[in-house]
Amino acid sequence: MNELVKISFDSERPTVNGRDLHQTLQVKTPYDKWFPRMCHYGFVEGSDFSTFLSESNGGRPAIEHQLTLDMAKEICMIQRSAIGRKCRQYFLELEKAWNSPEAIMARALQFADSQLALMRSQNTELADTVAIQNQQIIEMKPKVSYYDVVLNCKDLITISVIAKDFGKSARWMNRYLHDKKVQFKQGEIWLLYQKYAEKGYTSTKTHNYAGADGEQHIKPHTYWTQKGRLFIYDLLKADGIIPLIEQEMEEADE
Repeated sequence: MNELVKISFDSERPTVNGRDLHQTLQVKTPYDKWFPRMCHYGFVEGSDFSTFLSESNGGRPAIEHQLTLDMAKEICMIQRSAIGRKCRQYFLELEKAWNSPEAIMARALQFADSQLALMRSQNTELADTVAIQNQQIIEMKPKVSYYDVVLNCKDLITISVIAKDFGKSARWMNRYLHDKKVQFKQGEIWLLYQKYAEKGYTSTKTHNYAGADGEQHIKPHTYWTQKGRLFIYDLLKADGIIPLIEQEMEEADE
């Protein structure tokens, strides 16, 4: 079926733009005067049509209307013209196709697919949250040694600060620790494998921030303790990588 008038399928049922219908019907009366005249036939906003403003192209936005197919069909009859009858028949055929068992089943399957995708996304977010909370619970367990208590009083630092000590980037350091099977990525945050999670190497905290949508959001961040810093130092040193300050000391001794 050739498209006589552009149809929108963005809502639960097909709709027609008022200006598109006005143009197709070849109405000579300007749209701003014609549409209010059509509304005198008993059409109700919110039920038969919706009103919105067009996107501005530098001038004043125009008032637009989106009509139901029932309203569009009645308007076509009101015009009492050949093009009006043609448009009405076009809407009847489109409505018949829209309500066919095949079309209803296709929409149902599409809705089911969208719901499934939403559930998968929610399950992923839930898994991220559970993993972060599990690590936070582990990190909050009481420390038993005096050494741990002392270290817990020291400032927490980010991986980028530790990486800078060795002349590396945070990305390089995270990848190194990942390759060493020390940490893995869950969503957007790096978490320690169970083998290291209970050793007091990290402290995971959440921070509030204002999103682009104007809403408040939270984002987790992993910080390293001084004990974790020494652990990384020992790992790197075993691979022949020493901090910049020790490199400078070696150069001075030569």
